[in-house]
Amino acid sequence: MKKWAFTLLILAGMTCLGSSASGQEPGWSGRVIAFGEQRAQIESTPIVHRSYRPLHVYGNTVRRRYYRGTALPVPASVVRGSTAGVLAQ
Repeated sequence: MKKWAFTLLILAGMTCLGSSASGQEPGWSGRVIAFGEQRAQIESTPIVHRSYRPLHVYGNTVRRRYYRGTALPVPASVVRGSTAGVLAQ
């Protein structure tokens, strides 16, 4: 029984270490719709390096998969995203 517990502990530790982000993840931008120069600058940036933006489901999902290894958001990121939209108004 102790061997199984030890093996499970080692595997869990390796999983936690393997899923950590390799680069610095972009922050949140409060703008849902960008215009003019800002829009051109966003479109010229690769999707994984753009800022997270509220209501931008596809781009945010691609960035989460790239940086975190999972497409599902954690509750803390949902809260940060909702406050980014409120702060921009």
